[in-house]
Amino acid sequence: YEEDLWTEIAKFLDGRSLVMLASTSKWFHRIIMEDIIWKHACLRDLQVPDPGKVAFKWINLYAAAFNGCHSYKFRQQDKHIDWMRIGAFSFDSQNALLTENLIPPLKVLKEKTTEKMLESNGCCVVRNVKSGIWIADLQLVRCPVCDLNTCDGTMQVLDARHIELFLSEGYQDGSWDYELLGSHNEKKQANGASAGIFDIKHLKDRSTSAVLDLKSWVGKPNDWQPKAMITSYAVAVNTNLQENEGILTLVSSIFMSDKLYFKLSLITYCYIVVAGLHVKFHVMKSGKNGEIVSIRMSEQLQ
Repeated sequence: YEEDLWTEIAKFLDGRSLVMLASTSKWFHRIIMEDIIWKHACLRDLQVPDPGKVAFKWINLYAAAFNGCHSYKFRQQDKHIDWMRIGAFSFDSQNALLTENLIPPLKVLKEKTTEKMLESNGCCVVRNVKSGIWIADLQLVRCPVCDLNTCDGTMQVLDARHIELFLSEGYQDGSWDYELLGSHNEKKQANGASAGIFDIKHLKDRSTSAVLDLKSWVGKPNDWQPKAMITSYAVAVNTNLQENEGILTLVSSIFMSDKLYFKLSLITYCYIVVAGLHVKFHVMKSGKNGEIVSIRMSEQLQ
């Protein structure tokens, strides 16, 4: 009875409080280290449904999700400037739509190749995505095509990964890496840099419609702070771009999150003379023919 009581109490505690309680005695340590407690805490704090079977203990998954790590911390750290945690979503199917256009209705053109889809619509379909919980971050990365000291960074990246990625041996030993699916050049002046990842099975869901209702979450024209929207099966980001006498300014101004571990403040100004966006689509697979375990959409001012 006493164990059941404390198990229920533990379900109301966050990760930090659980660790503190577990450290008080061997008895509490045994109770708090039960996998069911950390599973409840992880699903509750990420606000996602139960994915079913997982490959790692839930306490390790909780730590990987909430210890403040992100993908650029492990690789390409020299190119990284800052980041913002968006949240978590799920893949119920193994098919994803990646798009730089958030204009409804979203369509999957089955008859086209990835290259043609990117060229014509700025979107593509990826298959064999690892189902389950995915974590999404917005990254600010240094410009990969210039070495100007005055340029602090002009590329934003919608970075999504499976919750198990950081714990996987192939990721830790460096044998898994990102591969380029394709890219798209938007030569016209862009009002904003947008990107979205959607579970194709849930494209017609009401929650997906909320992501495409840009007026409800995208900033007003003079608001340069990056915005993000996440639902059960989709995530999207948008940063408004400013035109100033032929010069576009991407201002990633004051990333803010009130969640534990992810408070930060950043002001970066980057100036590029030529209008337009260059969007790249990258994926990471769990081995040569394995499932897709991470997705990156990078948007760089041209």
